[in-house]
Amino acid sequence: MFGNTLLGLCCASGPPHGGRLRLRCTTARLVLGIGVSAIVAAHADPSIVLPSGLPVQVKPTFQEPGLPAFSFPVGGSSFVGGSSSGVYDSGGSSVSSGGSGDAYNTMMAQDWGSQAEAAASAMGVSATALAATCAMESNCQNVGAASGSSAAGAFQMINSTYTADISGAAAYDPGIAGSIVSGPAGQMDPATEAYAASYELRSDALLLQSNGIADPTVLNVRAVYQFGAGAGPAVATADDSANIAELTGLSAASLAANGLSTSSTVGQWRATVIAKLGSATATQSVLAP
Repeated sequence: MFGNTLLGLCCASGPPHGGRLRLRCTTARLVLGIGVSAIVAAHADPSIVLPSGLPVQVKPTFQEPGLPAFSFPVGGSSFVGGSSSGVYDSGGSSVSSGGSGDAYNTMMAQDWGSQAEAAASAMGVSATALAATCAMESNCQNVGAASGSSAAGAFQMINSTYTADISGAAAYDPGIAGSIVSGPAGQMDPATEAYAASYELRSDALLLQSNGIADPTVLNVRAVYQFGAGAGPAVATADDSANIAELTGLSAASLAANGLSTSSTVGQWRATVIAKLGSATATQSVLAP
């Protein structure tokens, strides 16, 4: 959830909760993803290196939207279908009160992990889904913003998105007021940012439900978190063979700067997320029952 380059995609609509302004129908943007471990190029053309080998991040919602860099798996494995009736949005997944998987274990190993899990519960989302987000964004490391971007924290939220989402979270559950760090400083407090990120996941999942995905999964919601509220639903419901450039409207230069090409498919993007998170986490429901 990076950069400040406006890519001019999609639409905007009013907030689902607490006066939060989100991209829905009138404006659309994507932010260039910025890796957390090493950034060796200028913000306009980031060159990303993550220790895990899978750079990710995107702040889809407000004034700094964009796209992350990918490293596609090679080989002959087939990709799981992405239509709204496929495995990524099947209606039978359950959400445990806790979580599971490597991403969850990584988050819980942090000294703020238990607080983040409580934040997910307060916002009505799966702790596994929240953990997947910090794993994709920063490997659950609380990192500051890089030059040219305001994306910061374990969940790499840009300033405007964080401000709107933490306000939305407080409106959704006023009881969290005593558990969060107020003001901009909260963005660099992982336990506080976890509330904002959880609210973002909830809002993205509700958006996908309005687009026909009855039970949005981590992979479904990742498309919105990463590509924005305008293009995200189209990516989440597309077939594996669909072209990323056509769905997102990104230029060849923007795609190339992020490890993609004009021929890159949704299936290839999905494979990178599954490779990072594992299929069990990727198919976990986001919204708590």
